[in-house]
Amino acid sequence: MSELNFVTVGDGTRIAYQLDGDAGQPVLVLSNSTATTLHMWDGQIGELSRHFRVLRYDFRGHGGSSVPIGAYSLDRLGRDVIELIDALGLGRVHFLGLSLGGFVGQWLGIHAPERVDRLILSNTSSHLSPASYFDERIAVVRQAPDMSETAEVFLNNWFPAGMVAANEPVIEKFRAMLLEIDRLGLAGLFAAVRDADLRRTVALIDRPTLVIAGQRDTVTAASHSELIAAAVPGAKLVVLPAVHLSNVEYPTEFMQAVLDFLH
Repeated sequence: MSELNFVTVGDGTRIAYQLDGDAGQPVLVLSNSTATTLHMWDGQIGELSRHFRVLRYDFRGHGGSSVPIGAYSLDRLGRDVIELIDALGLGRVHFLGLSLGGFVGQWLGIHAPERVDRLILSNTSSHLSPASYFDERIAVVRQAPDMSETAEVFLNNWFPAGMVAANEPVIEKFRAMLLEIDRLGLAGLFAAVRDADLRRTVALIDRPTLVIAGQRDTVTAASHSELIAAAVPGAKLVVLPAVHLSNVEYPTEFMQAVLDFLH
């Protein structure tokens, strides 16, 4: 796979990214969930890079990107993507976002539709509440000595209990990823989710849109995906029998849905 590269955006934050696939192919941007890095997509890169020039990146506060102090906003996360693709000389792109990446995808569809060709919103929501929950999580992660307890909370929210109990290799991989996440960066992203509410404006998206739901998703319930699909004109809805990380739990079915939509 390609090496990590960096772009510095307008507020001085350094955003880490990777490119895979041939330069002549259509560009597909991948945006991952809170508390993961661009390696959340490792299992999809081999197949996707046969069809697309795949651009994935680390959110500010995560992975190889720098960690600004304080609350982040969805507007800033969306502008990070715009500035990244501008720096790379890219025009219109396909965009696939999962969880927080799906929030960013909705923001792009609303605020920068001229930059989006086709949009895929996976295991996401237009609004998560209550704010008090995120305030509590922010306080917990900021005060914790490390990510060990928070990592287990995420793993149990992302995967079926049986997978976690069996400590399958993929669980070990994601646990290691979680343990490396910067707690201040995580708190910053929690604030962005806390303050985001796209329930009214999501209806403004006019790009061809696929919504992928997890039938057993306890983070962004399938009903949230149904609401997005109902609000976005012409959107298509696919429901997989997954918890939250559909691309990891059902990689074959996830890939089929993505490729069917983008081709």
